[in-house]
Amino acid sequence: MITGVPCAPSRDEPDGGGTRIGVDVTFLCMDRPPPGIPPALPPGYSIRQTFRPGVAWYRALYDAVGQDYCWWLRRVMPDAELARLLSGPGIAVHVLYDGDEPAGFCELDSRYGPDVNIAYFGLLPAWIGRGVGQAFLHNMVVRAWGLRPAVLRVNTCSADHPRALPNYLRAGFRKVRTLHEIWTIPHALGLVPPARLRLA
Repeated sequence: MITGVPCAPSRDEPDGGGTRIGVDVTFLCMDRPPPGIPPALPPGYSIRQTFRPGVAWYRALYDAVGQDYCWWLRRVMPDAELARLLSGPGIAVHVLYDGDEPAGFCELDSRYGPDVNIAYFGLLPAWIGRGVGQAFLHNMVVRAWGLRPAVLRVNTCSADHPRALPNYLRAGFRKVRTLHEIWTIPHALGLVPPARLRLA
């Protein structure tokens, strides 16, 4: 499973070059921790928090996970701004490892407390379909509630993997609202938005 949360309004590309896409963004929330114990990760997998991740390392992981799902906002963020974000309080990057190999990551954002937001969540392409995504998500929900939020939030959109929304609902989130947004994805990023999302 792979889901991204780059939800943002359209931005103008400085040189005027970009692909306009229309996406339906679904906002979800969870008002209380889910009951029971989360499913165990498959043997050999672990989740490790990475403190103050380097910009190059983070970009490589972000780009690999979000390449097929129009994850672009962090790609256009200047290095200095991204470094401040990653080293500051309120951002926690948790990496799913298959042995010692990164298989995905989840970014928790608690800067706007008392709520906590799952800002990004996803697997690298080679790990999609291996049966680890749901366990990873459930375990990250437990970790997020360990921060004692008033509400846990996440959003997904029609550019994400089709299993994203069903998996969030299965994990205990409920829909709050769905909005239609227009994004302009800069050509220079090399992303290829799905034809179904492109606007004339």
